[in-house]
Formats: sequence, structure tokens, C-alpha cells
Amino acid sequence: VQLQASGGGLVQGGGSLRLSCAASGRTISTYPMGWFRQAPGKERELAAAISWSNMYTYYADSVKGRFTISRDNAENTVYLQMNSLKPEDTAVYYCATQKKIYSNQYYSRDAYDYWGQGTQVTVSS
Repeated sequence: VQLQASGGGLVQGGGSLRLSCAASGRTISTYPMGWFRQAPGKERELAAAISWSNMYTYYADSVKGRFTISRDNAENTVYLQMNSLKPEDTAVYYCATQKKIYSNQYYSRDAYDYWGQGTQVTVSS
């Protein structure tokens, strides 16, 4: 499976960005999808995730109320809408998915197996 993330860039604090992750090599409709982020000198963090059924989502406390994850199974794409961006959101953002079909571990950072190449998000103060 290949995951191609896009949509990153430089934005002022308070602004918005929408990240996209296009998948190829498999359909995403039966797998959980996640967005991770890694800032310099910090561990990779699971920022948001969505279950394969679309019924459940997970958000890190630091992004709750500001980020929204969604998926378009027809387009085989997952999105991350980021609003009210803060300088501390600056990081490389990666989309990811899991090996196990119908996995319910969408919220578990250790359950993800496949990663995209990342897209840089920089938020200025």
C-alpha cells in the first residue's frame, strides 16, 4: 500500500489547512486510518484517527475541537481539516494505516504498520 500525503505548508497562527492522503494498492474502506505528527526533537504522536466503519474517531487532547479527520472511500482518500492552528502544531504530518482488515484498534499508535512520506506544516506566530 502507498500513502501520498499533501496539503502542508506555511500558515499564520489561527489559520487553517486541509491535509489529504491518497491511498493506492488497496481500498481504505476496510482499514482504520490515522494522522500522525512529529515535531523536531519529539516523539511521533497520533493526532487523529478514524475507524474503518467511519463510526468512531480519536483525537489527541492537543487537537480536540480544532482538527477533524474524515475519509472519502470512493476517492480512497483520508483528510485532516486543521483549524485554529497554533505554532505548537508545527510538525511533519504523516498518514498511516494498518495491516489488519477490520481492525478496531484505530486509536492505538502501535497498531499502525504503513506510513506515507509526510508533509510539513509550519505555523507562524
